Amino acid sequence: MNQLHWEKLLCKSRKRNSNSLVKQDTASVIVRNAFEADYDRIVGSSSVRRLQDKAQVFPLQKNDFTRTRLTHSIEVSAMARSLGKAVGKQLEKKEESFTEDMTDELAALLQTAGLIHDLGNPPFGHYGETVIRQWFCGWFESNKFLKKEIFLTEQEKKDFIFFDGNVQNLRIVTKLQILNDAYGANFTYGTLATIIKYPWRSDSKATTEKNKFGYFKSEEQLVEEIRKAMGLSDGQRHPATFLLEAADDIIYVCDDIEDGVKKGYIPWELVYNTIKKQFDSDEYQELYEKIESKAPDENIEEGDKILSRVRIFRNFTQGYLFEIAINEFMKHYDSIMSGTYKKELLDSKKDFVDYLKKSVTGKYCFSCHEVLALELVGDKVIKTLLDVFVSALTESNVKELENAALFQGKIYSLISSNFKYIALHDYDQNGQKKLKDISMYDKLHLVVDFISGMTDSYAVNLYKELTGISLPQ
Repeated sequence: MNQLHWEKLLCKSRKRNSNSLVKQDTASVIVRNAFEADYDRIVGSSSVRRLQDKAQVFPLQKNDFTRTRLTHSIEVSAMARSLGKAVGKQLEKKEESFTEDMTDELAALLQTAGLIHDLGNPPFGHYGETVIRQWFCGWFESNKFLKKEIFLTEQEKKDFIFFDGNVQNLRIVTKLQILNDAYGANFTYGTLATIIKYPWRSDSKATTEKNKFGYFKSEEQLVEEIRKAMGLSDGQRHPATFLLEAADDIIYVCDDIEDGVKKGYIPWELVYNTIKKQFDSDEYQELYEKIESKAPDENIEEGDKILSRVRIFRNFTQGYLFEIAINEFMKHYDSIMSGTYKKELLDSKKDFVDYLKKSVTGKYCFSCHEVLALELVGDKVIKTLLDVFVSALTESNVKELENAALFQGKIYSLISSNFKYIALHDYDQNGQKKLKDISMYDKLHLVVDFISGMTDSYAVNLYKELTGISLPQ
């Protein structure tokens, strides 16, 4: 592993040169840094807007209380920015070369990474990822694949067998979220490196061990360019990625509990007392004392008091984990910068965090009727859409696909033109290929790009239309 340096890690290079830095009218003074420009160019994008129609845990509600992927991402973005600011201030004291401007850049980089960290999640959340993986595992072993003697490399097959929203995320921001051309949002390399949580290929040994990988074969060349620009070795994380992961955990481990209490699935008083008994060391006693010192107003109705108590728990617990993450980052700073740190920043409190995830949210929320029903719907919808679109693209010739009078042509016509533009783009020649020239691998990506980019409601509506349950609206 390479020894890393912040001068390279806060890399402002982009795949395509950009003139996005805004200057004042009266003087050549840059008023936003490169990572703030990244945030500004994505915050109003269709990819971010779609997150408002993707469930976090519970099915989307008519009321506006329970969180969606969008509200979750906004909260992670704020937490990541704060972690970046706090760590940056520590590094200003630790390293003479780490400046105040670099603190601002690190905070902005993490703010952007937090906002976009879930863009690649398919409809129906993490269960949607599972369905896509299961479908491709079955398809690659079926006669539909084997009899056609379709050639795919082991890496290409594993890109779909181990499909992950985090991996799709990189593809979205580097290609699919079209601004002007085929280079997506054209983010800085610093931002792109930060969202690669597992920096290895799908056919790596590490993928089998962790069931995770970081980038598709289609983005491998870009990843190599990013590594070279920042001095990252193969398999080496950007240090900011540890802070991004911590921000995500800090937010969802507490927010899912709040949503569960609001929905009436978590009996908060019972659960809180159980947490206190389970984690009773002096360190946790200090946390409980802070929580209990902020009792809700006696005039508040009992139901609202419970919600108030769980929010107090959320706020203090997030603050507690925030401090843990900062302390762990600084404690293990040398090993993080040398690429030898293999843990997560909250691992020192893994028992506590896992208890909140599994014994609280997992026990009371993920097994409730509406979440299970949502997953069953997602299973049927995604598998049906994959059946229809993969069959059309892999079992039809070009004339059939380009003829909208035929069934296969109608299916192909439903796919967004943006996704077709990327599938047909020749990145070597910077031009457009013919449909007959694109590979089986690119066809599968085209289908997965289309389906994973759908919102929950769009996927359900398209499923209903294709199966004749309802007419197009």
